[in-house]
Amino acid sequence: MSEQTLGTSAPATVSPRKVVFAAGAGHFVEWFDVGLYGTLSAFIADNFFADGDATAALLSTFAVFAAGFVIRPLGGLFFGPLADRIGRQRVLAIVVLATSLSTFAIGVLPTHQAVGTLAPLLLVLARLVQGFAAGGETSSAVTVLYEFAPPNRRGYYTSFSNTFGFAAFVVGSGLALLLTATLGDATMSAWGWRLPFLLALPLGLAGLYLRTRLTDTPEFHDLERTGQVAESPLRDSFRTGGRAMLVLAGLVVVKGVAHWTLQTFMPSYLQKTLHFSKIESFVAATVCLAVVAAAVPVAGALSDRIGRKPLLIASTVGFVVLTWPALVLMSLGNPVLAVVGMVVLGLLIAAYDGAAGAAMAELFPPRIRSGAIAIPYNIAVSLFGGTAPYIATWLVAATGYKLSPAFYIMLAAVITLVTVLRGIRETAGLRAR
Repeated sequence: MSEQTLGTSAPATVSPRKVVFAAGAGHFVEWFDVGLYGTLSAFIADNFFADGDATAALLSTFAVFAAGFVIRPLGGLFFGPLADRIGRQRVLAIVVLATSLSTFAIGVLPTHQAVGTLAPLLLVLARLVQGFAAGGETSSAVTVLYEFAPPNRRGYYTSFSNTFGFAAFVVGSGLALLLTATLGDATMSAWGWRLPFLLALPLGLAGLYLRTRLTDTPEFHDLERTGQVAESPLRDSFRTGGRAMLVLAGLVVVKGVAHWTLQTFMPSYLQKTLHFSKIESFVAATVCLAVVAAAVPVAGALSDRIGRKPLLIASTVGFVVLTWPALVLMSLGNPVLAVVGMVVLGLLIAAYDGAAGAAMAELFPPRIRSGAIAIPYNIAVSLFGGTAPYIATWLVAATGYKLSPAFYIMLAAVITLVTVLRGIRETAGLRAR
């Protein structure tokens, strides 16, 4: 990545590396926590819910996970338009602080054995704070990366929001693997599961430092200079961007389902349903997510060369065709084949994510961009992403068919494919409105 200045009106001191790391820092903290929650879900279930039915405890754990997504649309309604009114940089700083504090709180919560039903209630509260803050993270980070990037490299730069997200999952999953291998299941269940959550505070403070040193985007400065900053960005978003917001919601359906099935559901699925060991499931998740993190910027650069639509179409068709065979590979009981199956799904996600960030930003003009992304994005992720681990777990329990989660991913892919074909125009390389 060169040190040339991004954008035509960006300050001379703003380098690509500084923008990418500042925008990506909060993404790392947010998804580090979410990845930990999914990877360590079996330990969380043991500590925050009463002894008894293991499946019921796991479902309760994923229900709490979903609670954080339920409130995300409210966070999007608050933080998205706020970034269009006071600036992207300020909102990014607020969000990373709130996310890191609530993540740290999970690491110090009392267990069910210590305080009874108060334990899951406190867990829900922490997840609600996380979810509210997360409502402003993706839209603001994507907007910052997009508005600093040169027109012919917007796919590449916006893809780094997802790269940092997957890198956080790799670190979280790898840390869980290391701690489990070192401490053993008993110690991990007793207190070892807390250690990764406690890291969120220093990580968040580092992210806050990076974000407070970042200037706002050239496009927002232009809006300020010309007096065009929206006084009521929420109202303007619905009035002038309503149709595009519906398109974005459809675009995000497969992202919600596939992302959170792979990132949060799969570790427990490998352990509880397919009977792999915790070590084997953590290895599979870590390898898969590392491949995705490396592949996303490659896909982003490719979207700048061949366009957003070809990648979006190829990835959604791939989910329809390959999801069931990937789960078949995972169900054969061979750890190597389980990794292969997860990597197949991961590469499809990477292809999608490489194009999706820029495609979302290109739907809206700068005046309403952050809010118009945040509102439909968080509604769709809340409905389809936050519930995906719960639905996938329920499908297996209700049908008795181990591969049933594949059909939910395939349905989501069809919805997004139709949206791309009917609602997305190619804008790669063009200046946004």
